[in-house]
Parts: sequence; C-alpha cells; structure tokens
Amino acid sequence: ISHCFLPRQAEQCTAVATALADAEELPKIPEEDMEALKAAVWKGNLTEAAAKAKEALVRADKIPLNIAVTGVAGSGKSSFVNAIRGLGDTDYSSAAIGITETTMESTAYPHPRYPDVIFCDLPGIGTPAFKSDTYLEQVTFSHYDFFIIISSPRLTCHDISLAQEIQRLGKKFYFVHSKVDLDLTNEKQNGDKEGTLKWRNCIKDLKEAGVASTQVFLISKWDLGKYDFPKLQKVLVDELPSHKRHACLQSLSNIVKETLKKKKEQLQTQIWLKSLASCLSLICDVAILVFHMKRYCLAFGLDEESLTRLAKQIDKPVAELKSAIRNSPLASAITKEFILSLLSRSLCGALMVVELILNFVPGKTNWDGAGL
Repeated sequence: ISHCFLPRQAEQCTAVATALADAEELPKIPEEDMEALKAAVWKGNLTEAAAKAKEALVRADKIPLNIAVTGVAGSGKSSFVNAIRGLGDTDYSSAAIGITETTMESTAYPHPRYPDVIFCDLPGIGTPAFKSDTYLEQVTFSHYDFFIIISSPRLTCHDISLAQEIQRLGKKFYFVHSKVDLDLTNEKQNGDKEGTLKWRNCIKDLKEAGVASTQVFLISKWDLGKYDFPKLQKVLVDELPSHKRHACLQSLSNIVKETLKKKKEQLQTQIWLKSLASCLSLICDVAILVFHMKRYCLAFGLDEESLTRLAKQIDKPVAELKSAIRNSPLASAITKEFILSLLSRSLCGALMVVELILNFVPGKTNWDGAGL
C-alpha cells in the first residue's frame, strides 16, 4: 500500500513490546499464547509475531461455552432459549414452544452469530421420563459450564432438589422466574415485583433448603430490558472464568446499556491483537481489518438483520433505528475501500493502527432519542 509507511522495525518492536508488557487488560487468551507472542516481539521477529497474533485470535473466538437451560415442564425454557439468543418464538432456528412439554431430549441451539456459544434446552425435570434422582446423569451434567433453572409460576420441589445436586457437584446455577409480567398482572401489584407473594416465597424456600444461591432473577420475554434481565446478564459474565467471559459477553443481546459498555471494553482489549495480526509486516493486511471491523458492527447489532429483528421486537420502523445511529457505519459498509480511507489518515505503524481502530469501535448510539 503506497501510502502506508511503517516505522523502523527496531523502534516498532520496542514500542509494541513495551505496550504488551504494560497492558493488564489484554484479551483473555491462554497464557502460553500470550507468552509466545511477547517472545516473538522481543526477538524483533514481526512476521512471527503477526502469525502468533492471528493464531491467538482464532483460539479466542473458538472457546466453547455450553449453557444448560432446565426446569419443570411448561415453565418457559424454550422461550427463554429463544429470547436470550435474540430470537422470537417463530424465527428460523428458534426452539419449539408449547403449553405442554415439547422438549423430549436435550437439544442444542447455537447462537446465530457465535456458534461456539450453545444454549441447550434440556427436557423438563419431574416428568416420568426424567425423574429428579437420575436427571443430571441423563442430561450429561459434566458437559455444561453452568445451569439456568427456569421456574413459573413458582419454584417447585424439583427445582430445589436439582439446585441442591448441582451445588453438591460444584457447578454454578441461576434461578430465573419467567413470565413475571403475567404474575404481576394477575396479582395486581402494579409492577412492584418485590411485593409479590411468590417472590418472597422463592427466597424463603431456597434458604430453608440450604441453597447457597438464593437470588432469583425475575424476567419477561416480552420486555427483556425490564425487571432483572440486566442483572442476569451482568452476573453471567462476571462469574465465568476469565477465558470464557468473552464468548459469553459477545453472545448477549444489546438491549441493556451496561452490556453495550462491557462489549466495547472487551473489544478494546482485543485491538492490540488485531492490529498486530494485520500490521506487523511490510504492508497492512487490509483483509484482517475488514473482517474484524465487520465483527465489531455485528457485535453491536449494527447490521440489517439485527436492526430488522430489533424493530420488530419494539414495534418501530427500521428507518427510525438507523436514524438513531451516530458515527458508526453498518457492517455492509465495511469494505476494503473504507479501511484504506481510514488508513490514509495515519502513518500506519502498529500503534497508529491501534489508535485508529480504537476510535472506530462503536460507542453509544442515540437509542434514547429514538425512544428505545
């Protein structure tokens, strides 16, 4: 690229190596990968460093996350699996729903954008085919990173016994009380979730059963931004091992503002690897920048498919959503020509590219102005 001049190699290696040594929030990749990358940079071998950076990026994006969604038959497990993946109950690849138990075997539902993040809709516990005492063995307990136990209209003895067994075996679990909007309507509580008898009974029952985690997240699939869905997203990310957090965070819906902020922070920690992979050579590898900048847009729902789905969910025109987006192009606009126009504004050294990409990461869109 004629307009892209790299600084002298020795100076560039020193600058990049110093930054790598000082940065505490680098991508959560295996330690051995990061050490190999640092070693290549300190040796002054930029070609090897670029190759190590590419390998680390591939590994970071392939970390599997298996989430089990379980509960009694008819509690709303399948609807939750759809909602947390950003899908409606009638969308393509959505989990089947019904008034009676429709899940007769464990069914894996990959996230539509991040296929290594899998939500598994487990059969309802407490049915003749899946009794409490053999349930975890039947659904291959060891396969899952954590469990989400769905309850509606209230916790049952099966839910509590399942939690006790998961706790005994040393894995995380989270209670989700679905359909809370219907409960509030029925009980005429005017939105005061903590005033419901069911809510108080849930906490009481868990404490009496000796369950360590007594928090119950109250949600409604019709309004994920309301009630406890934001808290649930935060807890899921915060309590995962560091190397799994990236996979979980990128799969979460963009309805919650705090999640958007965390996604941006997480993506910023990967900017070093992306710039190293693309620009530690004689020329900038524009294809790598195009690929990853498109992924940035997809992570924030800045693409036609995501905007169309969101518009349907909140009953607003797509054009209104697009008008609320500031400073960030849609994924379809990220082309080689677009990248070259950005690169032409800098000297294209590795550090310059880092700053360039950092400025590009989508920030806050004007969703408030759109009444979202």
